[in-house]
Amino acid sequence: MKTSSPHYLPFAKPFLFVLLLIVVFIIVLIQVKLIGYAYEKVGINQHYVFALLLLSLFGSYVNIPIAELPAKRIISNQEVTFYGVRYVIPRVQEWQKTVIAINLGGAVIPALLSFYLLIKNGIYLQAFIGVIIVAIFVRWKSKPIPGLGIATPIFIPPLAAVIVALLLSESSAPALAYIAGSLGTLIGADLLNLDKIQELDAPVASIGGAGTFDGIFLTGILAVLLA
Repeated sequence: MKTSSPHYLPFAKPFLFVLLLIVVFIIVLIQVKLIGYAYEKVGINQHYVFALLLLSLFGSYVNIPIAELPAKRIISNQEVTFYGVRYVIPRVQEWQKTVIAINLGGAVIPALLSFYLLIKNGIYLQAFIGVIIVAIFVRWKSKPIPGLGIATPIFIPPLAAVIVALLLSESSAPALAYIAGSLGTLIGADLLNLDKIQELDAPVASIGGAGTFDGIFLTGILAVLLA
């Protein structure tokens, strides 16, 4: 990564390949009409599912800078393994700062889609409670990783979201699972840990990026299917 750019793919190539395979598998299921109904229950037309999945996946490359923090030292050009997932710490030179950014694929797109589903389904109280519960649980399970940022076990957000959604509203569980899983993860893993960012020596601390993107991405798939 160039020193003037905060953009990079947050995963090592093997795991990125696995995510691409998941997208292809979902596309096949959509084409044979196996899960189109599930996404329509959430409130997403099945014709848009392919575009949303690709936008989220490749949008993980784009980090929108919002602030900078001074850093004593910066860890770069490494790979970190957390619960079996290999994350990439970008290579930087003469970069004595931590850039706080918002990830397009892991924060902007899921947040916009969550608010759309919230308004479309009118589940304001259930969503509020669900987001709080998931945020608390994710905050408990998240872990600061030097050089990377805040990481969360990949299956925690979707599984927590599904359980909470089914308990709160079985009829609206698919949409509620997506909202609670996406917003709850962003709040619990990233926003509630902002005070720790400066201590992690990370070149880029991306909200919805490395460490949380995979959980949010799978929430969009697993939460719907399991709910």
